[in-house]
Amino acid sequence: MHKWIDHIVVRVKDLAQGMQDYETKLGMKASKGPEELPRLGMRRAVFPVGNEGRFIELAEPLGADSAIGRSLAKNGEGLHLVALAVDDLAAATAEMKANGANLIEADNMVFVHPRDTHGVLYQLIERK
Repeated sequence: MHKWIDHIVVRVKDLAQGMQDYETKLGMKASKGPEELPRLGMRRAVFPVGNEGRFIELAEPLGADSAIGRSLAKNGEGLHLVALAVDDLAAATAEMKANGANLIEADNMVFVHPRDTHGVLYQLIERK
């Protein structure tokens, strides 16, 4: 069912500072960003990892009431989610529901609740 880790999202208080740290301290180069995604309530920058489309995304909340904002207030900066690539999102969702997973479905996105995964929020991403 799961193919690989597609991307990782890291919560940051200050996107500009996060980008500077990733560029100078880790030697990474942003391929996107900063860019605003109002629908998701965040600003982001994308740092490619390797040549196969995987990446680390830094995310700063646009407001305290966004998912990133609430998580930042509760947990501070750090890992927000791990996105897992699947062949078929509908089939993976059905299988996980059948197995008793508590899923959060929003628009065309599916997340596995952290209660079921020892504190880690997972997102399922369809990749063919």
